[in-house]
Amino acid sequence: MKKILIATLLILLPLTTFAAKKGYKITFIVDGTSDSALYMGYYIAQHRLFLDTAVNNGSGKFVFEGKETLQPGLYYITNNRDRYVPFVVYHESQRFTLHTENENWKMRMTTKGTKENELFFNFHRAEEVIYQDANVARRTMDSATFSNEYRPILIRRVDSLRTEFIQQYPDCMVSRMMLSTKEPDVPANHDDGTPMTSQERYEYFMSHYFDNMPLDDPFILRTPKDVFYDHVMDYVNKNMYGMPPEMICPLLDTLIDRAEPAPEVYRWLILNLTEHYLRSRIMVYDEVYVHLVLRYFATGKVQGLEPSVIDQQIEQATKWERLLVGKEAPELILFDTLHVPHSLHHMPGQYTLLVFWSPTCGHCRDIVPAIYRVFDRYADSLELSAFSILTEPDEKTVEKWKTFLAEHQMNSPRWVSLNGGEANVDWREVYDVTSTPQIYLIDNSNHKFVAKKLNADILETILKTLMKKE
Repeated sequence: MKKILIATLLILLPLTTFAAKKGYKITFIVDGTSDSALYMGYYIAQHRLFLDTAVNNGSGKFVFEGKETLQPGLYYITNNRDRYVPFVVYHESQRFTLHTENENWKMRMTTKGTKENELFFNFHRAEEVIYQDANVARRTMDSATFSNEYRPILIRRVDSLRTEFIQQYPDCMVSRMMLSTKEPDVPANHDDGTPMTSQERYEYFMSHYFDNMPLDDPFILRTPKDVFYDHVMDYVNKNMYGMPPEMICPLLDTLIDRAEPAPEVYRWLILNLTEHYLRSRIMVYDEVYVHLVLRYFATGKVQGLEPSVIDQQIEQATKWERLLVGKEAPELILFDTLHVPHSLHHMPGQYTLLVFWSPTCGHCRDIVPAIYRVFDRYADSLELSAFSILTEPDEKTVEKWKTFLAEHQMNSPRWVSLNGGEANVDWREVYDVTSTPQIYLIDNSNHKFVAKKLNADILETILKTLMKKE
């Protein structure tokens, strides 16, 4: 399946006007520079992208100018070698001047026509004083003393500076950006004074994780990787790890829906989270992917995509919805090597392993014999059968298939090898077999999927768990 080209889509989408006068003109003056050209770019999620180039007028003056208004966010100017400085574009005129010296762009910066950047560089100068003091301390102290005694002082000074700045300029973009990564303070007790359980504290943390992040403000997408992108992905990859889909889906809906007033942030969250769960190897997280597609793609809430891309996602989710863990496996009837028919819904025993594979597939040649060895160890004790389908039933591959089965002694009477050339349904379409191997475990009592996306290690873990239940 083609992946959603998120970064490209975001770049190509039109910019939104938010300043009174359309377009931008940013004059950057560097005293003492020998650079002939400088480059302007911007942050967006996990990326840093170039946007514009300006040439030296002969006296260190570079003018970046464009007809399209810039989106709010954190931008930067660089010579693409050893000089770099960030600056802010927010709710003010996009016609301003930054003036500095080549020796230290950030610390020698003065501004004209931009209060946001004046505050931004003042903050950095104050922060730099703290770090310079720390460097002096590091040179005069042994490492243990610095780590144990001075580092806590350093952290408190930086935190105090940031807190004071945020309190003094709460509507400044830099304040909102610094505050956005602050995790929620989880109370120990309920409002009535009764203690929270560890589960309740965890649920509170997850529900309030984005309380300090202005997801409804467009600037948040155009910030360094550790501000927006890492915060979102840590939430998904770390804090949600192991959480069941029925808990994940409402939390993701809340996260995404909070960003709806900022269309580009809203679109980015939908596209990235959908692709994240599309690629997930955790079997039950297919349900999250299906949920996101049906809630946002199928209802027309995703803007700026080609209809064919939207249709592709809806088609994929519709197929996967039929194949979720807990759903009934569609019936299959195929023939073995002796042309005897076998029904998936009438396999003997308690469980059936459904395997789609081919000996011409490199992954299959490694994975399927390992799967067979695990299967063979548990087949009798767990009353386990296998419904193994050759996915390339041409004459040449059939011979390779038979040879492969013999070489790897895959001859258990419980492992039924079936030719995929003739069946009651188009199993490729019904089971969405676009790659191999694909392996499912089915409960024969109700024909429902117990597990999917299996390799040998995962299968053995599941079978051991089922044995303990027995």
